[in-house]
Amino acid sequence: MPKRAMKFWLMKTEPDVYSIEDLERDGIEPWEGVRNYQARNFMREMAEGDLVIFYHSNAKPPGAAGVCRISREAYPDDTQFDTKSKYHDPKSKKDDPRWSLVEVAFAEKFAEPVSLQALKDEPALEGMLVTQKGSRLSVQPVERKHFKRVLKMAGAKTKVR
Repeated sequence: MPKRAMKFWLMKTEPDVYSIEDLERDGIEPWEGVRNYQARNFMREMAEGDLVIFYHSNAKPPGAAGVCRISREAYPDDTQFDTKSKYHDPKSKKDDPRWSLVEVAFAEKFAEPVSLQALKDEPALEGMLVTQKGSRLSVQPVERKHFKRVLKMAGAKTKVR
């Protein structure tokens, strides 16, 4: 079976919950707690090696903070079964789990975040989901051309093959 082309993504996190600095320190981390079906479905499409814009939401200012890579494809998110977890879902069953997670590996922290306003102001990023009014999805696809442009705006070292 031919290998599929690399895909590109954006994943949002609040930096006071988990930041690019945390991922840099930890190296690899499960991306748990996603409880939106569309975001979950996007995670289920991710493949090992896909690149991700690590985005700080609810920050001053919000924006792209770095890059990570999918290091493990989707598998059941155990927090859905943990009654002590804030991500517990009593309707999810072990034999038919509702929620998945992926693992991400640190790739690069940008010297300076690329703010949401800078992303919105960049004509080459027209149509990028995160720049659209009302876009609140925490996991979203990014077109190759948009991903490459964000890397260029950040002065990133990460290369897109």
